[in-house]
Order: sequence, then C-alpha cells, then structure tokens
Amino acid sequence: MAVSTRIVRNLYRDSVSLMQLSDALSKRAGIAEISAVMATATNLDLLREAKLLESAVNAGPNDLLIIARGDKAAVDAALDEAEASLTRVPVAGGDGAGPVEKKLPRSLATAVAERPSANLVLISTPGDYAAAEARKALNLGLNVMVFSDNVGLASEIALKRLADERELLVMGPDCGTAIIGGVPLGFANVVRRGAVGVVGASGTGMQQVTCLVDRLGAGISHAIGTGGRDLHHHIGGASMLRGLSLLAADKETRVIVLVSKPPAPEVAETVLAAAAKAGKPVVVNFLGADPATIKGRNLHAAATIEDAAHAAVALLKGRKPRAVSRTPAARRVAFKPTQRYVRGLYSGGTFGYEATLLLGAKLGAIRSNVAVRETDEDDDPWTSRGHTVVDLGDDVFTRGRPHPMIDHRLRNERLAKEAADPETAVILLDVVLGHGAHADPASVMAPAIQAAHETARRAGRRIAIVGFVCGTTGDPQGLKKQEDALRKAGLILCASNAEAVRLVARLVPRAKAAARPGRTKSKTKGRGR
Repeated sequence: MAVSTRIVRNLYRDSVSLMQLSDALSKRAGIAEISAVMATATNLDLLREAKLLESAVNAGPNDLLIIARGDKAAVDAALDEAEASLTRVPVAGGDGAGPVEKKLPRSLATAVAERPSANLVLISTPGDYAAAEARKALNLGLNVMVFSDNVGLASEIALKRLADERELLVMGPDCGTAIIGGVPLGFANVVRRGAVGVVGASGTGMQQVTCLVDRLGAGISHAIGTGGRDLHHHIGGASMLRGLSLLAADKETRVIVLVSKPPAPEVAETVLAAAAKAGKPVVVNFLGADPATIKGRNLHAAATIEDAAHAAVALLKGRKPRAVSRTPAARRVAFKPTQRYVRGLYSGGTFGYEATLLLGAKLGAIRSNVAVRETDEDDDPWTSRGHTVVDLGDDVFTRGRPHPMIDHRLRNERLAKEAADPETAVILLDVVLGHGAHADPASVMAPAIQAAHETARRAGRRIAIVGFVCGTTGDPQGLKKQEDALRKAGLILCASNAEAVRLVARLVPRAKAAARPGRTKSKTKGRGR
C-alpha cells in the first residue's frame, strides 16, 4: 500500500472545506485514508499520531499538505484531483465575454475597504494565528467569530477584554455555530427568522434549540456562540454576557435562550443576575445544573435542550412553560439475557453529554469520554464496557480524519463493532444536518444500520437502534428525505436527543437504578459540538 504526499505552497483553506474535500476523496476506490490540512506543527503531530505521516516533510504553516494512503494509481489520481480543486481560480460573472478571475482581498484591511458596511469577520485560520487576526479585526471595529480552536487561554482572555473595551462581540475561540441576522455560520441549520434569540457555549446544543424552535413554528432572531471556555472562571462569561446584552436590546428578540454545560458557580451567578435584568423572558438550560439554583425575575429553568426550545415557544405565545415528557411508542425487543447495555455513538459532544446525564439518572453509571461524573470517565473510549456513551468528535477520534458530522466512516465501523457485541441491547445515535455537515448522511448511515441489524440477526439476537435528526426542512440535505431513509433502514426515530434517551431508558432490559452520587463537571474538548 502506497503513501504519498503533495504540498501546495502558500495556500490557505479553512478546516471545514478541507474536511469536506478529504471526505469526498476518501470515497474513491483504492483510497484507504486521505487528509488535507494546513502544515502547522500541531497538524503534523496529529498526522504522525494517526500513523499517516511517518517521515519529515518540507512544509510550513503557510503550506497546504495533502497525504493519502492506498493503491498507488488511486493515490496519485486523488492527489492530482485534490491539488486541482484547491488551486482552481475563483471566477465571477463578467460582462458577457465569459468568466473573469475574481480577485480576493489579501488582508482584513483590504476586505473592510471593499465592504465598509460589514461589521463581523469569521476567522478560521490555524489556532496559532487566529488570535492575531482577531485582534486586527477588533482594532478595525469589527465583531469577531473565531471558528479556530487551539487558541491559548491567555489569548482568549486578552481578546475578550479588548472586545469589552470596544463594546464588540467575540464569539469563540472554538465557536463552531452561529446564526446572525438569518445567516448561518459554521455548522448551522437553515431556520426561519423569528423572535427567539439564543446564546450558547455549545454548538450542537444551539443547533438543537434552533431546529426545534423552527419545527414548532417559531423562528430565530440571532444565535450567538461563545466558545466552549467562555463560562469557565478564567473567562467569566464575557461573550455570553455581551450576547445577552445585545439580544436584550434587540427589538426583534422577544425571548432569550441560554444554553451551556454548567458554568463555574461564580460565573453562573453573574450571568443569571444579568439575565434577570434583561427585561425579557430568559430560558436557561445549564445542562446538569440544579433547576433550583436558576431563580430570578423572568428566568425559566429548562432541564433539557428540548425543554428549552419548547419553553421559548410557549413564552412567545404567552403560555407557561412545561417540561416535555413525550416518549414515542416502540415495540419491545426480545433481547437475549446477555444483552443489557446501551451504546451511545454521538457526533455532537453536547448531545453525548446530555445523553450521559439523562441515562445516568435512570440507569446508574454511564462510561463516557464526556462523563458527567469523574468516576465514570472512560480511560479507553475505543472500547465499550457496560453502558457507554462516546463523543466521536473528541480529539482522540478526529486526529488525521474529518469530524464525524462530515465523515461517518468511524461511526459506521463502531456501529458494526457494537452490533457484534453480545452485550449490546440498544445503540443510540445522532444525525446532524445543516451547513458544514455531510451532504447526505442517510446515504452512508442507512446501509450501516441495516448491516448492524443483520449482524445481530445472524448471531440469533435482535438489537434496537434509536436516534434523532437535528435538522429542519430548509436544510440542504432535506429533513424528510433523511428521516425516511433512516427509518426504512431500521432506525427508531425520535424528535430530539432527550426523547431518544427517554425511549432508550425504557427499552433497556434491566432494572433501573438510581444514579450514584458524584460531582458533576463541565468538560470541553474539540469544538464542543
């Protein structure tokens, strides 16, 4: 099997477009693995850890590196196609004489000069350089969304202090999702405009809230991401406080939703005090936090992301919010005595955390790399033991490969492994649609779901595969098309993550035990998806 590399000098592309390119080329016959990345020291180390890069390369952080493993002819053809795709000159419509080359701005200052009305810049450079670009943007009077991760804590503190001085907003670093004025940024869904504003330290948490609000017939004014560390005591909730202030002053926003894992106690106190003064109803979903601690004028605690969306829409309609308890009917599965465990395979980190939290309250200990209790933290996320929930978007799984929202191969492999395990009773999945996600996830997931059922049947067992689709009818993948294909393949489809978890807890063939006491913690890795 051949391994070859290609270096494109002085060419930058953002991580999402490179992940999508890698995913598309990985489907070619004869390609075992392929990765396109900026040749930063961090990325080179990740490629070495993934065993894709075994020798030195003459490439620097301004260069784009493409590396592939597979049959020699297939590898060469894939590298040629990747380079051609990356170096293709953008064109714009001309005066009728044919396409003309589109000249792209070479600096932030040039871009601002070309678009003087712009007030937001999205930064998706390697983390080593993102802080410097964000500082330039703030000094030019622009709000900033920093999609990049691997930005140091000191740099984040400095950026948010500068933004506060200039009365500007910094979303991130490590902010993967936002919807500003109806425009989806990063990993985000197509939702209708409306009167619900969202501020969140969780990408998939915000996606779930905005999608459910859309499905319930309401809409989103703005969804403001903060980055996963914003509510830590070092940062103090700077971006959440700024976002809350902006939505409180926004005439289109009538209800505000806050979404996060539990903040540091002193930060929670500050945020809740500000929310109580917003002059509008504020729904607070701090996953795992005691609802009794969320008190104040106009504050409404929500235990789940699903509850938060329903509460926001109820408040818009002048109704009192109520917790959602609906669980879809599902035929009981005749499990074998050995089949006792749930295996959750998530692409969204917050979905995995919420599942771990809710399942733990019903089933006891849940091993996870996004564990709610430190005692349940999984020291080997590659192998399931007992009840296990894994966030496959965690750094340990994405080294040298695209995020599982884009590339479903790793999850499909894990799905096959869990189906072959005689202890597996129920497999729990999320499917995320929207911009940045796989163009047709059902096309690659449905065959894997069918194969998993067949694996169990050949062994004389049956399994239940339960999941939900986070998406809207406006998403490019087509919500109905995705749900229909997944349901036909054998997925028991639910409306939300919380609903799926409630159903799973009902299906698991063992006595339900009370959760063991322990200390809840907030853990943020990767993009907090």
